[in-house]
Order: sequence, then C-alpha cells, then structure tokens
Amino acid sequence: MAVPDDKPMTFWDHLDALRDVIIRILAVALVAFITAFCFKEPLFRLILAPSHSDFVFYRWIAVISEWLGFNASGLQEFHVELFSTVLTAQFMIHMKMAFYVGLVIVLPYILYMLYGFVAPALHTNERESSTKVLVWSYLLFMMGVAIDYFIVFPLAFRFLGTYQVSADVPNVITLESYTDTLITLSLMMGILFELPVLSWFLARLGVIDAMFMKKYRRHAVVAILIVAAVITPTTDVFTLMVVSLPIYLLYELSIGIVRRINN
Repeated sequence: MAVPDDKPMTFWDHLDALRDVIIRILAVALVAFITAFCFKEPLFRLILAPSHSDFVFYRWIAVISEWLGFNASGLQEFHVELFSTVLTAQFMIHMKMAFYVGLVIVLPYILYMLYGFVAPALHTNERESSTKVLVWSYLLFMMGVAIDYFIVFPLAFRFLGTYQVSADVPNVITLESYTDTLITLSLMMGILFELPVLSWFLARLGVIDAMFMKKYRRHAVVAILIVAAVITPTTDVFTLMVVSLPIYLLYELSIGIVRRINN
C-alpha cells in the first residue's frame, strides 16, 4: 500500500497498513459469522444433508445403478441417528460451524486483502504469477471441499455410520463427531487438491520435472490409492475409485503444468 506523495514506506507505515488489513478482515469475518449464525435452519440443513438417505449423491448412485441394471431398491434405505450428549454441545457446534462457513464465504476477500498488502513489493511478472497461483489455489481448494461434501463424506458417513460389529451394539453417533469428521475430510480434500499448485512451485524451484513425475507415476498411483483408502475407509472398490480418480487426474494435470515450466 502506498503513502501520500509516493514516499517510501517506513517499518511503522507497513505496520499500520497491516493493522488496517487485519482490522478489515476481522470485521468482514465477524459479519459473515454473525450472518451464518443467524441463519441456523438453512445452515444445518446444508450441513446435515449428507446424513439423510435422500441426499443428492445417494439419488445419483441409485439412478446409475438402475441404469446399469442393478437392483437399487436398498441403496437409499439407511437411517443414522445423531445425538448430543453434552449440555453445551449444540450451541458450541452451532458457533463453530457458523465460524467455518463464514470463513469459507469471506475467504476470497481475505486473500484479496492479503494480496493487496504484499503486491506493491512484487515485480510485474511476480504479480501476474502470484495472482494466477492465488486464484487457482482458491478454486482447487474449493473444488476439493465440494467433492468431499457431495461424494467423499457421504460415502464415509454412510459406511461408518451403519457399520456394526454386532447387532447388539447399536451406533450412537454424536453431532460433534459428525461435524468434526466433515470439517477434517473437507480440509484434507482441499489440501490434496492443491497438488497442481505444489507441483508448479516445486518445478519453479527446480526440484521436480515432467520426466521425474512420469517416471514415478506408478508410485504416485499407489500413494493416491493409499490416501484414498485412508480418507474413505470403506470396503468397496467403487468408493475407492470415486475418491482416487479426481486426485489421479490432478496428478496428470500437474505433469502438464510442470512440462510447460520446463519448456
């Protein structure tokens, strides 16, 4: 950020500019949090949707199964009760989820403000590169979160929520466990989807090249399958492929990005 008459900024000027950025970010984040908190019904209708058997992804699976000629009569029939066992749990979870949803909503503004703070110190080509990296990092992260919400988490919840070692041991899933798993998986998928950006960064540093990534493609496939199996601990191959395929496609995309940098 500039000062009047284009005078060089001192350390204290930078500190004041950073303080203004932080205050604006906190103010916008607070407004987003309060807004999300006030809309409790729509907020938890969105959050709890994957726990119901009529969730859009389950309907897709049923339609695809019927189209392929499989009996899909039991695919949508499951029921998992969510409980709250602590007096303050529901209120605290309401606050926590309002905070995270509000943070996701204002994330573009936060990135914009932080970029505006550091941009004056960058050269023109560095600004162009950092802008592209910032935009793609955000888009890829949100894509990972969306895939988790619509595919990965519903599969994991349906399997783990209905899995029983014995009919004598019913599942009692707490709301806290449900929301914590949703947040954790969303964060993990968002980070995994940053693979192209990480590859771009390592290629710019000269750590990797396209030939290296092609050479170790089989190793990468094994690693992707292992990560997918950890994220969604289900027993069916379909779920493993659904989670692994997007990550593998990102790996192939990363090879193309690295190849362009090497050339």
